[in-house]
Order: sequence, then structure tokens, then C-alpha cells
Amino acid sequence: MLLEAIYHRNKQIWAYAYDGQTIHLRLRAKKGDLTKVEAMVGDKYAWDKTMELIPMTVFASDELFDYWECEVKPPFRRLRYGFVLQDGKEKIWMTESDFMKEPPANPDRLFDFPFINPVDVFKTPAWVKDAIFYQIFPERFANGDKSNDPKGVEPWGGKPRPDNFFGGDLQGVIDHLDHLTTLGVNAIYFTPIFKATTNHKYDTEDYMQVDPHFGDVETLKKLVKLAHDRGIRIVLDAVFNHSGRTFAPFVDVLKNGEKSKYKDWFHVRKFPLEVIDGIPTYDTFAFEPMMPKLNTEHPEVKAYLLKVAEFWIKEVGIDGWRLDVANEVDHEFWREFRRVVKNANPDAYILGEIWHESSAWLQGDQFDAVMNYPFTNAVLDFFIEQKIDAESFSNYIGKQLGRYPRQANEVAFNLLDSHDTARLLTLAKGNKDKMKLAALFQFTFTGTPCIYYGDEVGLDGGPDPDCRKCMEWDPKKQDLGLFSFYQQLISLRKNHSAMRGGTITFLDAKANSTKLAYVREDENEKLVIFANNDSKAQTIDVKVAEKTLQNIVTGETVQTQNGRLKVQLPAYGYALFKAMK
Repeated sequence: MLLEAIYHRNKQIWAYAYDGQTIHLRLRAKKGDLTKVEAMVGDKYAWDKTMELIPMTVFASDELFDYWECEVKPPFRRLRYGFVLQDGKEKIWMTESDFMKEPPANPDRLFDFPFINPVDVFKTPAWVKDAIFYQIFPERFANGDKSNDPKGVEPWGGKPRPDNFFGGDLQGVIDHLDHLTTLGVNAIYFTPIFKATTNHKYDTEDYMQVDPHFGDVETLKKLVKLAHDRGIRIVLDAVFNHSGRTFAPFVDVLKNGEKSKYKDWFHVRKFPLEVIDGIPTYDTFAFEPMMPKLNTEHPEVKAYLLKVAEFWIKEVGIDGWRLDVANEVDHEFWREFRRVVKNANPDAYILGEIWHESSAWLQGDQFDAVMNYPFTNAVLDFFIEQKIDAESFSNYIGKQLGRYPRQANEVAFNLLDSHDTARLLTLAKGNKDKMKLAALFQFTFTGTPCIYYGDEVGLDGGPDPDCRKCMEWDPKKQDLGLFSFYQQLISLRKNHSAMRGGTITFLDAKANSTKLAYVREDENEKLVIFANNDSKAQTIDVKVAEKTLQNIVTGETVQTQNGRLKVQLPAYGYALFKAMK
């Protein structure tokens, strides 16, 4: 046993309350090193009467480690615990302070989970587990009201540039809600809609006003109500890391300098405010002078932004916030933000834009989820770029699952492209079969999938600004076959709970292989999913306990032979089976 690789600590992702009655325990060990792990658990005040051994299972693996997990429901909401580790005949007992070759004489030096206090339980909105998001960049989705078009608006469908406008607005979204309903999505994430000077609106001028080019608050209320009537939730983008150059307090600082009453609303290093050799004398988003960074520790700034966060939930009834550049804002602000938002709507979804490992924000006191770019990178590397093999892909996925508590993984925002990246079809170099395989994994994985507007009809585009093309509304120019594929994926996800939650186990994910087979299983059903990420036909042969399985796409029933299921797949083919009881 390589004891140096074995790791557990109390709280965080290693011992946490999943709900008001359940504790999840996790332990890390060298990959393949342990043959059996049990959690030794009991009540600290009645150890002799309550002690029991709970089997642990490997819920995720990466290239170095196995991550073991079990679920415990302590009768009195508190837990004293340790671990029994086995490698063949060798057995070690792990306490809070030591590894022992004999069972501990008493539980005093075991790990302690003091009490499941309800206020400390990390609660995420249940509806997100069943959500299929659709991201809309409002300026490019549809022009429904030409009377509010910006000056110099260009004909719909022209080449996107950083500084041009095509007249997309909220009325355009209202006019095309049937498209979203037919597709099957039940949640929309909008990039910013508040008053700003740019087409992307990430340079907010007025946080309390809908951009006049998009409509007004009444248009937004109408959109939210019509969407809610169709069962579609609405999440807006909040840009609280920085404002725009035309934000009134910043204009005042530009004008009055050190005499401005708003000078402490921003991080000014030196007056006057100017740009020297490309670097502003004040903190900004990146080095963009038109996006000055807000001082979210300042009481007045904090009060203003928290009022904004509450207003749009209470006044308009939005269902959550996506938080731009979330990792550059102080943690204390987000803690207060969560309290304000959850008080206004306990079911609101709080989604942070963080592109890297994000456990510091996913402890239950700040965000519900983050935009899952590590997932994005893994899927693109395997299915699209084919830079890694099946084994490396499974390791990436296992590592990501092991980073966060289960409730955070269940509502992770799983995207494959966005307004900040090249489009999926372009990344796939026009290969729609590759694109479909990537989307298949996205829709059969834990967390909520998001479709970037237009992907479903074959919209392409390189990096920003090309990824922000106008939506294609001419049916003759839409890929209706691709649209049908996404419809089918969405329908399957809605109809099969195991595609949305439960566990994932890789059955075939070998080194130097382009074949993938994995199980998605919850308390209701078990699905076995196959994918051939290769330009040649391949056969995948895996061990399956059940004798009969049904293809959930074709309805065909198949029998296993000698406990194995053999599936022949065409180039870039896939198959989804449900185990029959």
C-alpha cells in the first residue's frame, strides 16, 4: 500500500453534507492500489452501539488516483469515522492522525463530522438538474423591432465585427420562442442586456436599465412571462467585476479626478486616469480602458450591486445570474451576493464564469456552479481535436468529478462553445459526425448541457467576433437534420433520468484507443453508451451483467453472450442501450 498517496481531510469535498440527513465521505488512493475500502462509522456518543462498516466504491479515477466514496445517513446527524484499507490480505486502519495495523481501541482519534447543521448544507436548485440551456447573444439572435435599431445598423446576416450592429433585440427572442420550444430547451442564458455602448454589452453603462436597442423593462417582463408559460427559465448575465467607461460614477472620476466622490468605487493607482504604453493607470478587465474594475469591497459599490442583483429577480422574475469574470471579484462580495439572491428567490441559479478549477467558490457559500470549461476542454480534446486517447479522456473526466461535491457536479454548466470561443462546427472542421459525438457525451453526462444559439442548425464561426454571427432563420439554409439530432438528444435526456444524474463508469476507455463505452446509472435505470470516435468502423466488446438490453433510439432488443455485449459501430457512430430488468 502506498500510504503517501492516501488522502482524506475533514470537510470540503472529502466529508460533506449532501442533504439534511446524508454525509458523503471520500478518500483518495493511488490508482489500482487498494482492493477494498470501508468507512468505519458511528455516533461519537454511542460508538459501541452504532459502529458499522460501510463499503466504499471508486466513483472516479484519473491518471494517478482512485477516488473512493460512500454515503452515510447518521441517525443523529453527527458522525465519528475512520477508514479500513485493504490491498489483498494487507489491512490498515486510517484515523485522523495515523495509519494503524490494528483497529483503534476507541473512536476518540478518528475523524469527526460534528453535526449536519441545515444552514451549512450546500443546496443547489433542483430544476437545474433537469435543465437544457440555450445561450443567446441578443444582438445577433433576431431583430423583432426595427424601431429600436442602433444608428448604422447593418443588414441581417452580414460579417460580424467587434463594432458593428445588426439590430437583434428582446422582441426578436419573443418572436422565436416557438423555435426554442420545438427544439425542446427549457432554459435560456442571455449575455448582458443592460445599457452599454458595445454590441456585446459587457461594458455596462446602467445596471438598472435594459439597453434601449434591446427594448425596455416591460419587454423583458413580457419575455420572462411568455418563457415561464412555456416552462423556460431565464438567466441573465451580471458584469460586477467591472463597469463600462460610460458608467456615471466612472464618468465623474474621469471628470473630477481625486475630487470625485466616486474615486474609491474603482481601483485607481495614479491620477489622472490615462493609458500609458497600453496600461491604464487604474485596474480594468485585462488592460481594456473602457472596462474599469469595480471596488466590490467599497460599501457603496457593494450596496449598489446587491440592489441590482435583487431588483431583477424581484421586479422581473428572472431565475438566476451568470457572473462575468467571477474569479476576480472578492469572495466576501459573493457570499453576500448569495445571501441576497437566495433570499429573493431560493431557487435562483448562481453561475460563475471561471475557466479553471473552482472548488474555492463551490463550498455552498458562493456559487451553485461554474461554467465547466475543464469539461469543455476534455470533450474537445478527445472528440473534436482527437489530441488525446480514450484513457486520457476518462482520466480528465474522473479528475473533474473528484474536484467538487456531488451537488455542484449535478448542476455544472456543461458547454462546448460560446460567445468567447470558436463554434463547435468550426472546431470540428465542418465534420458534423464529430460534432454529434461531442454533443452526445455532453447530453449523457452529469450537469446541465448548454447549446450555443445556432449550433442546432449548423451555424459556424471562428474565434470572436466570428462566433457571434447572426442567427440563420431561412429554413433553406438551416441544417434541419442537425436540428432533428439535437431534438432527439434533448428528448432522450428528458425521458431518461440516468442521463441527468447518478454515476458514470467507463467500461472501455483504453490507451491509444478511439473507442469509448460507459455506464450511466441511477436508482431508476442503467444505460450503456457506446461511441466510436474514429473514421473507420469499430467493434466494442464490454462486460455487462444484464442479459437483455434495449436500444433506446431504435427500440431494438439485444441479448448479451456469455456476459458480454458486442456492438459494431460505423465511423463516428454511437449507440445507447437500456438494461432491461
